[in-house]
Amino acid sequence: MPGENILKIGTLFHGRKPPAPVNSKSLLHGPIGSPVIIIIFRFRHHLILAGQPMGKFSEKISDEHAAFILKQHIFFVATAPLSRDGHINLSPKGLDCFRVLSPNTVAYMDLISSGNETSAHTLENGRITFMFCSFDHTPNILRLYGRGQTILKTDTQWEKLAAYFTIYPSTRQIIVADITKVQTSCGFGVPRYDFAGDRNIHFEWAERKGPEGLDAYKQENNLRSLDGLLTRLLGSH
Repeated sequence: MPGENILKIGTLFHGRKPPAPVNSKSLLHGPIGSPVIIIIFRFRHHLILAGQPMGKFSEKISDEHAAFILKQHIFFVATAPLSRDGHINLSPKGLDCFRVLSPNTVAYMDLISSGNETSAHTLENGRITFMFCSFDHTPNILRLYGRGQTILKTDTQWEKLAAYFTIYPSTRQIIVADITKVQTSCGFGVPRYDFAGDRNIHFEWAERKGPEGLDAYKQENNLRSLDGLLTRLLGSH
């Protein structure tokens, strides 16, 4: 319920006597209407207390949000059809393909891949969500909610948008989204990982395919979604 305070204790004492109880009334205190998570966890036999609001919302991408996005090597994009039986899609993206164009507009350069669910779903209903997640020592999760559309090389907007990216022979389209809501949350449960580098496998595959092979691949795999919804590529052929 809104404004409800939640106490989560995630510590194991391994046979040791737990410390004296903590006065939760003094800890569970935050802005009115703002739920608070209080987490007590164990680190080298000491109890660590961390607390912050469960989620903070805004209507636009701030400079701080944009700086966080710029640091991430991976993001996730989610879309879904309107059908209750349709397949929800969630895809990881990398290769420095995401751009913040304004406080309420973002875009990413999309490479040819085995499916084209994002194009089909946004063509049907527009809904799209992006998630960025910190994997370093400072936890954070950032989500962007909005309405997306597919821009193809034949569209008038292509030249202007393409200038923001490195365009490859295997670039399929650019996904643009108008952002209506931004959410940040704690990310306390996300593990830490080190970035080892980008993969070159896609570009090696695309080079072997060649222009004609890439076009044939799109014809075979990218014109409809798993549920049979049309993508914008279908109308371009």
